[in-house]
Amino acid sequence: MTVRDRLRDRFVAAMIERGVLKFGDFTLKSGRKSPYFFNLGSIDDGAGLAMLGSAYAQAIVESGLPFPDVVFGPAYKGIAIAVAAAAALHTEYGRNVGVAYNRKEAKTHGEGGVLVGRAIRGRVLIVDDVMTAGTAVNEAVAIVRAAGGEVSGVLVALDRQEAIAPGVTAVTRMAAELEAPVYAIATLADVIAYLDSHGGYADSLDRIRGYQRDFCVA
Repeated sequence: MTVRDRLRDRFVAAMIERGVLKFGDFTLKSGRKSPYFFNLGSIDDGAGLAMLGSAYAQAIVESGLPFPDVVFGPAYKGIAIAVAAAAALHTEYGRNVGVAYNRKEAKTHGEGGVLVGRAIRGRVLIVDDVMTAGTAVNEAVAIVRAAGGEVSGVLVALDRQEAIAPGVTAVTRMAAELEAPVYAIATLADVIAYLDSHGGYADSLDRIRGYQRDFCVA
Protein backbone atom coordinates (compact mmCIF):
# COMPACT_ATOMS: atom_id res chain seq x y z
CA MET A 1 0.00 0.00 0.00
CA THR A 2 1.40 3.39 -1.02
CA VAL A 3 1.59 6.46 1.21
CA ARG A 4 -1.31 7.96 -0.72
CA ASP A 5 -3.38 4.78 -0.29
CA ARG A 6 -2.72 4.79 3.46
CA LEU A 7 -3.76 8.44 3.71
CA ARG A 8 -6.99 7.74 1.88
CA ASP A 9 -7.74 4.63 3.92
CA ARG A 10 -7.19 6.45 7.21
CA PHE A 11 -9.20 9.41 5.99
CA VAL A 12 -12.23 7.35 4.97
CA ALA A 13 -12.11 5.47 8.29
CA ALA A 14 -11.99 8.76 10.22
CA MET A 15 -14.85 10.22 8.22
CA ILE A 16 -17.05 7.20 9.01
CA GLU A 17 -16.06 7.23 12.68
CA ARG A 18 -16.91 10.92 13.04
CA GLY A 19 -20.23 10.69 11.22
CA VAL A 20 -19.07 12.78 8.28
CA LEU A 21 -19.64 9.90 5.88
CA LYS A 22 -23.05 8.31 6.43
CA PHE A 23 -24.90 5.53 4.67
CA GLY A 24 -28.65 5.33 4.10
CA ASP A 25 -31.16 7.23 1.95
CA PHE A 26 -30.38 10.88 1.27
CA THR A 27 -31.67 13.54 -1.11
CA LEU A 28 -28.89 15.71 -2.52
CA LYS A 29 -29.14 19.41 -3.32
CA SER A 30 -29.65 18.40 -6.95
CA GLY A 31 -32.68 16.30 -5.97
CA ARG A 32 -30.91 13.04 -6.76
CA LYS A 33 -31.28 10.18 -4.29
CA SER A 34 -27.98 8.94 -2.86
CA PRO A 35 -27.09 5.92 -0.68
CA TYR A 36 -24.41 7.96 1.10
CA PHE A 37 -23.90 11.49 2.36
CA PHE A 38 -20.73 13.42 3.15
CA ASN A 39 -20.86 16.43 5.48
CA LEU A 40 -17.67 17.90 6.93
CA GLY A 41 -19.85 20.13 9.08
CA SER A 42 -20.16 17.11 11.39
CA ILE A 43 -16.61 17.81 12.57
CA ASP A 44 -17.31 20.09 15.49
CA ASP A 45 -14.46 19.89 17.99
CA GLY A 46 -10.76 20.57 18.32
CA ALA A 47 -9.67 16.97 17.92
CA GLY A 48 -11.67 16.60 14.72
CA LEU A 49 -10.35 19.83 13.27
CA ALA A 50 -6.79 18.82 14.12
CA MET A 51 -7.30 15.51 12.31
CA LEU A 52 -8.86 17.28 9.34
CA GLY A 53 -6.09 19.85 9.11
CA SER A 54 -3.47 17.12 9.28
CA ALA A 55 -5.11 15.22 6.40
CA TYR A 56 -5.28 18.32 4.21
CA ALA A 57 -1.70 19.32 5.07
CA GLN A 58 -0.41 15.84 4.24
CA ALA A 59 -2.31 15.88 0.95
CA ILE A 60 -0.84 19.29 0.07
CA VAL A 61 2.71 18.13 0.81
CA GLU A 62 2.51 14.65 -0.75
CA SER A 63 0.20 15.19 -3.73
CA GLY A 64 2.58 17.27 -5.78
CA LEU A 65 0.30 20.30 -5.67
CA PRO A 66 2.26 23.57 -6.11
CA PHE A 67 2.95 24.82 -2.59
CA PRO A 68 0.71 27.84 -1.99
CA ASP A 69 1.36 31.33 -0.69
CA VAL A 70 -2.25 31.50 0.51
CA VAL A 71 -4.84 28.85 1.37
CA PHE A 72 -8.31 30.13 0.51
CA GLY A 73 -11.46 28.65 2.06
CA PRO A 74 -14.81 29.61 0.52
CA ALA A 75 -17.55 30.40 3.03
CA TYR A 76 -18.71 28.65 5.00
CA LYS A 77 -17.26 25.14 5.36
CA GLY A 78 -14.07 26.07 3.55
CA ILE A 79 -13.16 28.58 6.26
CA ALA A 80 -12.51 25.97 8.95
CA ILE A 81 -10.71 23.77 6.44
CA ALA A 82 -8.33 26.56 5.40
CA VAL A 83 -7.53 27.48 9.01
CA ALA A 84 -7.00 23.86 10.08
CA ALA A 85 -4.85 23.06 7.03
CA ALA A 86 -2.62 26.12 7.47
CA ALA A 87 -2.15 25.39 11.18
CA ALA A 88 -1.18 21.79 10.42
CA LEU A 89 1.25 22.87 7.69
CA HIS A 90 3.01 25.01 10.29
CA THR A 91 3.02 22.57 13.22
CA GLU A 92 3.72 19.38 11.25
CA TYR A 93 5.85 20.59 8.34
CA GLY A 94 7.28 23.92 9.43
CA ARG A 95 5.65 25.69 6.47
CA ASN A 96 3.94 29.00 7.11
CA VAL A 97 1.23 30.03 4.64
CA GLY A 98 -1.38 32.78 4.59
CA VAL A 99 -5.08 32.11 5.14
CA ALA A 100 -7.97 33.95 3.51
CA TYR A 101 -11.68 33.45 3.12
CA ASN A 102 -14.72 35.32 1.89
CA ARG A 103 -17.89 36.59 3.46
CA LYS A 104 -21.21 35.66 1.91
CA GLU A 105 -22.20 39.31 2.04
CA ALA A 106 -19.92 42.33 1.80
CA LYS A 107 -19.19 44.14 5.05
CA THR A 108 -20.25 47.78 4.83
CA HIS A 109 -18.39 49.11 7.90
CA GLY A 110 -14.88 48.83 9.33
CA GLU A 111 -12.48 47.46 6.74
CA GLY A 112 -15.42 46.56 4.49
CA GLY A 113 -15.32 44.18 1.53
CA VAL A 114 -15.93 40.46 1.14
CA LEU A 115 -12.45 39.12 1.91
CA VAL A 116 -10.92 38.35 5.30
CA GLY A 117 -7.34 37.40 6.16
CA ARG A 118 -4.16 37.48 4.09
CA ALA A 119 -4.16 39.58 0.95
CA ILE A 120 -4.71 37.29 -2.01
CA ARG A 121 -1.46 37.39 -3.92
CA GLY A 122 0.77 34.78 -5.54
CA ARG A 123 -0.17 31.11 -5.62
CA VAL A 124 -3.57 30.44 -4.04
CA LEU A 125 -4.80 26.96 -3.16
CA ILE A 126 -8.58 26.67 -2.82
CA VAL A 127 -9.77 24.13 -0.25
CA ASP A 128 -13.32 22.86 0.17
CA ASP A 129 -15.23 19.83 1.39
CA VAL A 130 -16.76 17.89 -1.50
CA MET A 131 -16.95 18.23 -5.25
CA THR A 132 -20.04 17.12 -7.12
CA ALA A 133 -20.67 19.67 -9.87
CA GLY A 134 -17.96 22.16 -8.92
CA THR A 135 -20.28 25.17 -8.55
CA ALA A 136 -18.90 26.39 -5.21
CA VAL A 137 -15.29 26.04 -6.32
CA ASN A 138 -15.99 27.94 -9.55
CA GLU A 139 -17.33 30.81 -7.44
CA ALA A 140 -14.16 30.70 -5.30
CA VAL A 141 -11.97 30.77 -8.42
CA ALA A 142 -13.73 33.94 -9.58
CA ILE A 143 -13.18 35.59 -6.16
CA VAL A 144 -9.49 34.70 -6.09
CA ARG A 145 -8.83 35.90 -9.61
CA ALA A 146 -10.76 39.14 -9.08
CA ALA A 147 -8.55 39.83 -6.05
CA GLY A 148 -5.39 39.34 -8.10
CA GLY A 149 -4.41 35.83 -7.05
CA GLU A 150 -3.29 32.91 -9.19
CA VAL A 151 -5.29 29.72 -8.60
CA SER A 152 -2.49 27.18 -8.35
CA GLY A 153 -4.74 24.25 -7.44
CA VAL A 154 -7.85 22.97 -5.71
CA LEU A 155 -7.99 20.43 -2.89
CA VAL A 156 -11.22 18.87 -1.64
CA ALA A 157 -11.92 16.11 0.86
CA LEU A 158 -14.11 13.97 -1.42
CA ASP A 159 -14.60 13.69 -5.15
CA ARG A 160 -18.00 12.09 -5.70
CA GLN A 161 -16.85 11.29 -9.28
CA GLU A 162 -20.30 12.03 -10.66
CA ALA A 163 -20.52 12.45 -14.42
CA ILE A 164 -21.42 15.94 -15.61
CA ALA A 165 -20.96 14.81 -19.23
CA PRO A 166 -20.14 11.38 -20.71
CA GLY A 167 -16.82 10.31 -19.20
CA VAL A 168 -16.27 13.72 -17.56
CA THR A 169 -16.41 14.64 -13.87
CA ALA A 170 -16.36 18.07 -12.26
CA VAL A 171 -12.77 17.40 -11.18
CA THR A 172 -11.50 16.54 -14.65
CA ARG A 173 -13.36 19.44 -16.27
CA MET A 174 -12.17 21.94 -13.68
CA ALA A 175 -8.55 20.81 -13.96
CA ALA A 176 -8.74 21.32 -17.72
CA GLU A 177 -10.37 24.74 -17.43
CA LEU A 178 -8.03 25.98 -14.70
CA GLU A 179 -4.94 24.38 -16.26
CA ALA A 180 -4.06 23.57 -12.66
CA PRO A 181 -4.26 20.41 -10.53
CA VAL A 182 -7.54 19.53 -8.82
CA TYR A 183 -7.03 16.90 -6.15
CA ALA A 184 -9.22 15.01 -3.69
CA ILE A 185 -8.02 13.34 -0.52
CA ALA A 186 -10.47 10.52 -1.29
CA THR A 187 -12.79 9.60 -4.13
CA LEU A 188 -15.95 7.52 -4.26
CA ALA A 189 -13.79 4.68 -5.59
CA ASP A 190 -11.64 4.96 -2.45
CA VAL A 191 -14.75 4.76 -0.28
CA ILE A 192 -15.86 1.63 -2.11
CA ALA A 193 -12.40 0.07 -1.75
CA TYR A 194 -12.44 0.77 1.99
CA LEU A 195 -15.92 -0.71 2.48
CA ASP A 196 -14.93 -3.74 0.41
CA SER A 197 -11.91 -4.43 2.62
CA HIS A 198 -13.81 -4.08 5.91
CA GLY A 199 -16.70 -6.23 7.09
CA GLY A 200 -20.16 -5.02 7.98
CA TYR A 201 -20.91 -2.84 4.99
CA ALA A 202 -22.36 -5.35 2.51
CA ASP A 203 -25.73 -3.66 1.98
CA SER A 204 -24.27 -0.15 1.74
CA LEU A 205 -21.51 -1.38 -0.56
CA ASP A 206 -23.99 -2.93 -3.01
CA ARG A 207 -26.09 0.22 -3.12
CA ILE A 208 -23.11 2.53 -3.56
CA ARG A 209 -21.74 0.34 -6.34
CA GLY A 210 -25.11 0.63 -8.06
CA TYR A 211 -25.02 4.41 -7.66
CA GLN A 212 -21.49 4.49 -9.06
CA ARG A 213 -22.55 2.41 -12.04
CA ASP A 214 -25.55 4.65 -12.79
CA PHE A 215 -24.19 8.13 -12.16
CA CYS A 216 -20.40 8.17 -11.86
CA VAL A 217 -17.23 7.90 -13.86
CA ALA A 218 -15.36 4.93 -12.39
